[in-house]
Amino acid sequence: MQDELNTDLSILESHMDGMLDRVKTNSRTFRHFQDFEVRLLNLNSLGEMMRHVLADAKNFFDLDTVGFCLIDEKGEISEYLETDGFYLKENKELKIIEDDKVLQDRFGYSKHPYVGLYSEQKCAEFFLHAEQKPVSVALIPLTRRGKYLGAMSLGSHHADRFEENMATDFVKHLGSIVSVCLENNLNFETLRRTSLIDTLTGVNNRRFLEQRLGEEVDRAQRNLEPLSCFFLDIDFFKAVNDTYGHQAGDQVLLAIATGIKGQLRNNDVLARYGGEEFVALLTNISDAKAQDIAERIRKTIENTVVENNDETIKVTISIGTATYLPGAERTSVSQEVAENLVNNADKALYEAKHAGRNRVVSGRAVLDVEVAVSNLGQ
Repeated sequence: MQDELNTDLSILESHMDGMLDRVKTNSRTFRHFQDFEVRLLNLNSLGEMMRHVLADAKNFFDLDTVGFCLIDEKGEISEYLETDGFYLKENKELKIIEDDKVLQDRFGYSKHPYVGLYSEQKCAEFFLHAEQKPVSVALIPLTRRGKYLGAMSLGSHHADRFEENMATDFVKHLGSIVSVCLENNLNFETLRRTSLIDTLTGVNNRRFLEQRLGEEVDRAQRNLEPLSCFFLDIDFFKAVNDTYGHQAGDQVLLAIATGIKGQLRNNDVLARYGGEEFVALLTNISDAKAQDIAERIRKTIENTVVENNDETIKVTISIGTATYLPGAERTSVSQEVAENLVNNADKALYEAKHAGRNRVVSGRAVLDVEVAVSNLGQ
């Protein structure tokens, strides 16, 4: 009898130890999740959210791979991310898809997460980024108001990390939190874009340029990389409005903005400065390369034809350029550098206009030493 009692007691103690271990593990996981959730809710942009989810989730939840896919029907999300310095080529864990077909095939209309062992048929599409395929996974649909936004994929090399019979409350809660944050960030980015975009041409407006200019100067100073500025003005644009009407003038502005943007890189900044004037910022290229790009823009615009009813409209453009060359010692205030850079490009534009238009004129380079000397003289 005593032996049986001792055996039962040992079994009970073993069960108690196991329960205590699970409680400790669950408590630790819960604290990690709370920390992850708080940080997620305090982020200020879509780019920051992607960095947090893709990088930090691995550490928070002890995972081997984390992936994300987003539905981007209009191509806007990619632009939002690149504006925040989050480039898709450098972050393979994020996949952009055009519609919800893949998500419908995987989750259907129930939109329930899949938790269990990895299988090519069910999971391959969500782990294309993974060098080593996971053994167990959690595929979490991200939805708001009955609509798919994307999906989050968690993977582990341990078979018991995600089991089919495990409770999915935690997984569903994680999906809900990420979905809310994703929707909020997308709404914020849309609002920000609307307030910083010129509605006629679709390029950035002057307000955006003024915000971005200081950031680009700071980056140039940190990395000791040149920063070029183009000031562009459509020649005789008033005559277009007077001859063909303002609607035709709007068509010309749109065509010119499209032509300029087509000659710039994705990370370059183009803004409508006002009226028929545009300003472009080009990072990390030499002054000579900047001149080549400006000349390509000039030729592109010269060869652009705008159809207006039964008539065709052709215009030319004048361009002034200037380049900031940061010194090894950071002696200049970014705001003053930014002002000098735009002013030098504007003066070069004036020279191009005065010399006969439809040409590129290079202005004086902006040097840190000159800005510093100017400050001493004030």
